[in-house]
Amino acid sequence: MKNNKKIEALESLLVKLYEEHKEKLLFHGWSHIEFVRAKALEFAPELNADLFLVESAALVHDLDYIDKEGKRKGENLRKKILSNAGYGDEEKERIEEIVHNAHIGNQKEGMSNESKALADGDNLFKVLPFTPIFFAHKYIEEQDTDIKELMEKILDDQQEKIENGTFFYSNTARQKYLHWAETNIGIWINMKECFDDPDIVKLISSIS
Repeated sequence: MKNNKKIEALESLLVKLYEEHKEKLLFHGWSHIEFVRAKALEFAPELNADLFLVESAALVHDLDYIDKEGKRKGENLRKKILSNAGYGDEEKERIEEIVHNAHIGNQKEGMSNESKALADGDNLFKVLPFTPIFFAHKYIEEQDTDIKELMEKILDDQQEKIENGTFFYSNTARQKYLHWAETNIGIWINMKECFDDPDIVKLISSIS
C-alpha cells in the first residue's frame, strides 16, 4: 500500500475513534491532533525529517489518552490501528520510537529529526497565547487534576527548556514562537508565586 493510502486509512480510523471518545478528550481531542500534525509537517522539511513518518506519528501520538492501561499505555492501540491501516512492522516500530522520544519528558540530544518535528508541533500547542484561557480548564477536567498540579507539571516540563532555548528544535519554530513560550512560562511562574500567598490561596479555593 502506498504511503498516501496508509495515511488516508489511518486518518479514517482515528476520526471514528476520536468521535467515540470526544466526551472525555476535552484537551487531547481531534482538533489537537490536527493542529499538531499541521505544525509538525510545517517544521519537518527544515529538519530533513521524513514527512510520512512525521504525519503518521502525529496522528497517533496521543492515543495514550484513550488507552490508559499499563506501563506501555497507548502502544498496543497504536500498533493495532497502524496495522489496520496497512503499516508494516518496521514502520510501526519507527513510529512508536518517534512518539516516545517526542514526549516532552523523554526528549534528549540525538533523537531523530522526526521526533524533533513532532515535538515542535506538540510543544507549540502547549504555549499558544490563549491556551491558559481556553484550554487549561479542559486539561484539568480531562485529567481529573487541579490548577496547582497543572502548574507544577508545566514548570517541571517546560521551564528549563524554555529558559535555555531548547524548547523548540527547528529554527522556524524558535524564531516565530519562542517568545510565546517565554511569555507563557512567565504566567505559570507568577502562578507559583500566588501559591506562596495564603490570602490568594484562600481566594483560589473559594472559586475553584
